[in-house]
Amino acid sequence: MSIVEVQGLHKRYRDKVAVRDVSFAVERGEIFGILGPNGAGKTTTVECVEGLREPDRGTVSVLGLDPRADTRALREVLGVQLQESKLPDRITVAEALHLYASFYAEPADPRELLEVLGLTEKRDTHYRKLSGGQQQRLSIALALIGNPRVAVLDELTTGLDPAARRETWELIERVHDRGVTILLVTHLMAEAERLCDRIAVIDAGRVLAVDTPAGLVAAVNDEQRIRFRPSAPVTEAMFAELPEVRTVERTGGQIVVTGSGNVLHAVTAVLARNQIIAGELRVDQADLDDAFLALTGRALA
Repeated sequence: MSIVEVQGLHKRYRDKVAVRDVSFAVERGEIFGILGPNGAGKTTTVECVEGLREPDRGTVSVLGLDPRADTRALREVLGVQLQESKLPDRITVAEALHLYASFYAEPADPRELLEVLGLTEKRDTHYRKLSGGQQQRLSIALALIGNPRVAVLDELTTGLDPAARRETWELIERVHDRGVTILLVTHLMAEAERLCDRIAVIDAGRVLAVDTPAGLVAAVNDEQRIRFRPSAPVTEAMFAELPEVRTVERTGGQIVVTGSGNVLHAVTAVLARNQIIAGELRVDQADLDDAFLALTGRALA
């Protein structure tokens, strides 16, 4: 069942079209990513989903609610972490959570959220004394304090160091495990690839493709290249007749096999039958960066 449905969404700012007839649907229980460069229209799209902006045309539905007409009801089921947010410097973590909890009829337990998001020891710490990663954890907690069924997370890990980013990814996975459907906006390939069940690739205000990360990659290039140094002599003919194999090359002491599908298993099965060990084994294959390049004609910085 679709939790979020966007159909023909179009938004213009004076002479600039930010979103051009965008359509997608988010299914119950998934992490759905909107992936694209800065200025692609990602934030405008989710602001229409959140009811913060009114589209020029098109329709948006969240759990059957119209974000503009059903604002009050939407707030009870939708949690939002904005791309940019700021709290008063001297408000403590606990004060912020209790303040936001007061906005909802049936809020989550602030103490439980503090525990889940690893902020219990920071409950009495002022906002300005939190690290960037801790501030992001608090923003997630504030998005979840209303016990939402859907959470929108916009550029959640931008500006964080690699360690804090990975910690935040683990938090998102834990939130998802609690049954929350997540709409994740990002321009980070690794983030989308790790977290998202499906991804809408958006560029210049248009949705170019919607699929799983693996599906996006396979649609543009499913080729795999296997490099290894055999422990005993092999011939190219040992692999060339495999249906998964396209080419076999010898480079110095290395064998390079190119193919698709389950080619790695096919090659290693041949080696095992001949009691040959594949030393220095390396598998290269297309990734989400390659898919984005193929779809847009340019790399995503």
